[in-house]
Amino acid sequence: MTEFGVGTYTRNIVRALGRLDHSNEYFLLGAPEKVAEIGTLPSNFHAISLTDDETTARGFFECRAIVKRLNCDLAHIPHLFWMPRSLPCPYVVTVHDVLEHMYRAHDVSGLRRSLHLHLTRRVLNGASRIFAVSTYTRNEIEKLFGIPSVKIEVVYNAIDERFLHGHASQAELQILAERYLVTYPFLLYAGRIRPQKNLIRIIEAFSALKTELEKEEKFPDLKLIIIGDELSKHPDLRRTVIRSGVQNDVRFMGFIPIEMLRVFYDAAKIFVFPSLYEGFGLPPLEAMAHGTPVVTSNSSSLPEVVGNAAVLVNPENVFEIMRALYRVLLDQNLRDKLKQRGYEQAKKFSWEASARHILSAYEDVPRKRKNRQYDKAV
Repeated sequence: MTEFGVGTYTRNIVRALGRLDHSNEYFLLGAPEKVAEIGTLPSNFHAISLTDDETTARGFFECRAIVKRLNCDLAHIPHLFWMPRSLPCPYVVTVHDVLEHMYRAHDVSGLRRSLHLHLTRRVLNGASRIFAVSTYTRNEIEKLFGIPSVKIEVVYNAIDERFLHGHASQAELQILAERYLVTYPFLLYAGRIRPQKNLIRIIEAFSALKTELEKEEKFPDLKLIIIGDELSKHPDLRRTVIRSGVQNDVRFMGFIPIEMLRVFYDAAKIFVFPSLYEGFGLPPLEAMAHGTPVVTSNSSSLPEVVGNAAVLVNPENVFEIMRALYRVLLDQNLRDKLKQRGYEQAKKFSWEASARHILSAYEDVPRKRKNRQYDKAV
């Protein structure tokens, strides 16, 4: 699989905190290999191994015991979870999206869904502070769970620093040609393979685009490359490719390390990301950092993230997606404008700015708790 999700968030926030804060003590609880991925940290950061996954009941109790033993002032849970957190200290939680309570809702019974919602609400109500990765996500938390907005702070994500290493070199492009056999112009999708990512419509729009280009004898060798995880679990995508008659023009790829993913971004004609739902949506920003024009959705958090640096489409309209791809592919003035705006937009988000915001909350929450305890004592 490619490197997406909560892991990217955790690695980059911890690295940024390591650069900013050399006085507070930090304990990183988790699998040793995950902590090792973060890299070298200053001496005030300590890794504590968990023997169980902290998303399990056993892992939770292990985590709770460690927090109590260390006498922590604050715990940061880096993703939303349904198990109520009766921790021995205050906690803050980062909410990346509320997808489980939307698109997956029809997969479970009404009783189970209600229980899941109720327990998640308890987790959020118990948090001293909630970090939402976008204004859209903050609004969804308010609407779904009835959490007051004063308790929720928007702390944006940013792209991994490895995407900021400039354009691909000739040697890297040569690897793209020799190792991956990419020697043709292509459109790119990179991200998780999930129903809400709208990949079926991407394939259908690409098929319609090929038909239009064929009429004008343009880009006869144009391909669509799909990079993502667990493709084998989604046979409907290959069926769509066959049904749309583009089996010779669509390539599915599994795991691509960031060092090569940035080369794919760099070489793509367009990055296409008409997702139906995103709590934030990092891939469009990653593409923009490489000057690649982006076509993405006019819904959920994506307009907030991409600003005026992308072409926005109705993600449920295949022909609108196709027309946007056609226009961006052939209009050089538009491509130049999107390229420049994309560079500027990607720079607006930084892990250091996000870490400063989080660090301020880290210091504020225990201070307010001590003040309340003092007031009660008096």
